[in-house]
Amino acid sequence: MGTRLRDMIRSIRACKTAAEERGVVAKECAILRNAFKESDPDYRHRNVAKLMFIHMLGYPTHFGQMECIKSIAAPSFPEKRIGYLGLMLLLDERQEVLMLVTNSMKNDLGHTNQFIVGLALCALGNICTAEMARDLAPEVEKLLHSTNSYVRKKAALCSVRIVRKVPDLVENLMVPATGLLTDKHHGVLVAGVKLCTELCQTSEVAIEHFRKHVNTMVRVLKNLVISGYAPEYDVSGITDPFLQIRLLRLLRLLGNGDADISDTMSDVLAQVATNIEGNKNAGNAILYECVQTIMAIEAIAGLRVLAINILGRFLANRDNNIRYVALNTLVKVVSIDTQAVQRHRTTVVECVKDSDISIRRRALELVCALVNETNVKVLTKELVDYLKVTDPDFKGDLTARIAGLVQKFAPNKQWYIDQIILLMVEAGKYVTSDVTRSLVVVISNANALQGYTVRTLYRVFQAWDGQESFAQVALWCIGEYGDLLVSSENKLEGEEPLTVTESDIVEIVENALKDSRASSATVAFALTALLKLSIRLPNSADRIKALILEHKGSLVLELQQRAIEFGSILTKHNDLKGALVERMPVLDEARYYANNAMGIDGQQTTDIEALEPHANGHVRQPNAIEKPTAAAAAAAANLIDLLSFTDEPTTLSNSSGNALLDLLGGGPMGDANSASSPGGGDMFLDLLSSDGPAPLATTAAVPLEGLLDVEPIANTSLGNSSLNGGTPKGPPAIVDPIANISFGNLSLNGGTAKGPPAVVDPFADLTSTAMPAPASAPGLPSIIAMQTNGLKISFDFTKAVDAPKATVIKASYSNLSSNIYTDFVLQAAVPKFMQLQLEPATSGILSANSSNLVTQVIKLTNNMHGQKALVMKLRVSYKVNGNNVLEQGQVNNFPAGL
Repeated sequence: MGTRLRDMIRSIRACKTAAEERGVVAKECAILRNAFKESDPDYRHRNVAKLMFIHMLGYPTHFGQMECIKSIAAPSFPEKRIGYLGLMLLLDERQEVLMLVTNSMKNDLGHTNQFIVGLALCALGNICTAEMARDLAPEVEKLLHSTNSYVRKKAALCSVRIVRKVPDLVENLMVPATGLLTDKHHGVLVAGVKLCTELCQTSEVAIEHFRKHVNTMVRVLKNLVISGYAPEYDVSGITDPFLQIRLLRLLRLLGNGDADISDTMSDVLAQVATNIEGNKNAGNAILYECVQTIMAIEAIAGLRVLAINILGRFLANRDNNIRYVALNTLVKVVSIDTQAVQRHRTTVVECVKDSDISIRRRALELVCALVNETNVKVLTKELVDYLKVTDPDFKGDLTARIAGLVQKFAPNKQWYIDQIILLMVEAGKYVTSDVTRSLVVVISNANALQGYTVRTLYRVFQAWDGQESFAQVALWCIGEYGDLLVSSENKLEGEEPLTVTESDIVEIVENALKDSRASSATVAFALTALLKLSIRLPNSADRIKALILEHKGSLVLELQQRAIEFGSILTKHNDLKGALVERMPVLDEARYYANNAMGIDGQQTTDIEALEPHANGHVRQPNAIEKPTAAAAAAAANLIDLLSFTDEPTTLSNSSGNALLDLLGGGPMGDANSASSPGGGDMFLDLLSSDGPAPLATTAAVPLEGLLDVEPIANTSLGNSSLNGGTPKGPPAIVDPIANISFGNLSLNGGTAKGPPAVVDPFADLTSTAMPAPASAPGLPSIIAMQTNGLKISFDFTKAVDAPKATVIKASYSNLSSNIYTDFVLQAAVPKFMQLQLEPATSGILSANSSNLVTQVIKLTNNMHGQKALVMKLRVSYKVNGNNVLEQGQVNNFPAGL
């Protein structure tokens, strides 16, 4: 017989350990098995109840399934109730044993006791299979016509399951379901409307059938709206909100695509929208469904405005959930009636400043959808003002959106240039390389604005606050158009006067060159700007030459390379440097934007209007570009294919996506943003603890590298002359890497210009004497192995062709903070199929604001080269202000082929 159910529950709850609980359950299961073998009908219902409790605890109960079926076949209601409950809880539709219960269900569906019929309908609606649905559908259909409202409601809900399992039965259920729409019992009405909705979602034939009965549904909904207080169905002062919501959803399906049906329901929708109070959650739910229905049907404009005004009221609600729902809906309907949504623009902009990040992001998306040529200036100003005070987590998204809006709706190029400069100053590192490249394209094409632009950049650059993207654009412009600063050419009306001497220009570049906040990428821009200024500012040539040669001993390989080669140009090729550093050729805007369209959300802005004269004398072009033709797009594709960059962001969880070097070589430089990287600790030696990897740096961004003529030019042959030494036999030339340009018959690699320049090894020998070197693999891109708030570790790779398994890594350590790091130690661990050798670091102290001053050589051997990629786990320890700091992470973004 065993214990009673309550005694078993009490004993299980009294267990203090999981093992003790398992023992109690095992004992009870053994007792239940013996009881099931004896087939004692007196205690079967109690045993099945105990079995269900054990099942809810997560223990196997398959041995008692047949007892459920026996209980269902019993004549008494209590046993049937336990049997059906066990059937729904212990079994599902995949169990073959369900075939045995079909006959019992069929008998119970015809039982005289309404509660037994309800049990069978409930079980059938929960676990029926397609075969059971086909076998029992006639009985359920008959019950839809029952005189008992309890049975009709259960039968309607069971029919929903049958329709989902067997869509072929839709036509059999359409007529009975129509009859339920006139039922006076609200429970039957809710179930009937749900069945009608399911039929309409399953079959187009059902939609056409129920469209004939829209007047009936409208009448029911109107009675609910205008009826007085009904205590039986009242929820927060609203009569049966569940039925109203069901009716609105059904009307939405029937009115979609049919103007006549939509017109029939317009009056009642207007009544719902105006009569329902939105101060309670039930009322807000009805209003939300009403708005969804109005926007889905062929409603008149006035009704849509009413719906959007309801969403506007939602935006003023203090509940964040309601505001988010309103924003989410407005984003979907803004394309239907933009003008109506524009009326709530002020409220939407305020939502961008909300403390909830979800609301901010959704509101920003809606603001971007509301911007057009007439309001772009106002909205951009508000967004830029908010950018100054917003959270760092939101700045990246907001900056990208503002840049996209300025790009798409700029009324003229001058306003576009001003806004992007302001954006770079305010957003700093959050400005992407796409934005800065697009600015350079616009500047190079705006001949009349080049003087204005370089003067504006000069003014702002005097108070530079460490923004990398701004500094690089400013240095590029000063290098290209520095002579316009001195001459003040192309001065615009109303522009403030500016007097600049050659000494002032060189001084501002020198300050950037020696600023501790400047990264190696920015210093590279400054060196290139000085080279170009050497011809534009002839009186300062000696000072410029001295500044360039100061970096011949730089610890950064690329800067050392630039300084040596630029010094060679100024020393040995003084008569030719004018041709070498002439201005960058004008870029074809249409071709560039055909491949780099910067629309909002990454969408291409191909719907650009043609250039038109503007009232203020500037060229009016909403995107500041000309609409590209198909031929231009094809030509641009060839250009962009030639200029493959390696400075694209690299994610630690993936290998480097682009193995090509830039046109003149060079790897990624610059700062990196922090993100997290998943770990795979089980494949490592247990050297660095079991806590799992810490978050690592994931991106290394060089906004303008490659586009703005700052790439290294090591080993570049100019005609028959090498910049690294040798006898000059032809005129050297420096070319901008954005176009395949030749000077006379000469290309970058010497000889005639018959094809694209060859890829140059960025780690080429920088000495003036050609020395034989062992064969090495093609240049591999550098990576950011780890970056935290103040520490950055970058890896440079060398690999011999004759030893494919061996890799030499040069680890460079940068301290980006204002504190000194002492006792610096790096530890590394690799999987067992690799060997690792760490050589001592050049120093154990990282100076404040230092970049790559401390290096360390790591030698790796991958014994499964070609089968498994490199992966490494790092642990770094150091002291800051006497405090020990421990950081660790995993590196799995090694370049392919290592």
